[in-house]
Amino acid sequence: MKKLMLLFLMAVTTFGAAFSQSSMAHVNTQKVLDTMPSRKSAMKELANFEERAVKELQETQQKLQADYQKLTQEQGSMSPTAFKFQEERLMKKSQEFQTRQQELDEQIQILSQELNAPILERVQKAVETVCKAEKIDYVVDESSLLYSGGRNLTPLVVKEVLKMEKEATSTSTEGK
Repeated sequence: MKKLMLLFLMAVTTFGAAFSQSSMAHVNTQKVLDTMPSRKSAMKELANFEERAVKELQETQQKLQADYQKLTQEQGSMSPTAFKFQEERLMKKSQEFQTRQQELDEQIQILSQELNAPILERVQKAVETVCKAEKIDYVVDESSLLYSGGRNLTPLVVKEVLKMEKEATSTSTEGK
């Protein structure tokens, strides 16, 4: 029994020593993203696209409503067959409107993914660079923490990501 207890104590101490050598820190990725010029530019482009899409949909919806009101007003002066044809035409336009709305929603999602992918990749690389330089084994995003009293790498990651942004900008302007 003593040997078993001694073995257990050695295992716990070895595990504790190995665990204590691992280092952990946290990063506020939202704060990092908010400092990035490319993120601000991407958000602006996405907002402009969404604004144009909403405007297009509103104009189409207003036209459909006006056409429907006009049809209702003229219903008494139309034959039932002519009214039915006009009503079907408007229903078809309404279905086309819904299809267009879905297409625009999908396009917004695709654009958002395409604009954000390189930004998120840059943040990931910046975190990785800082972790290697600071010899950090694990990094957790602050948004998933209940308590954060540990090491905050956010300022270092912001500095690194801004450096990467500057390099990317100078590289893209030299290529033109």
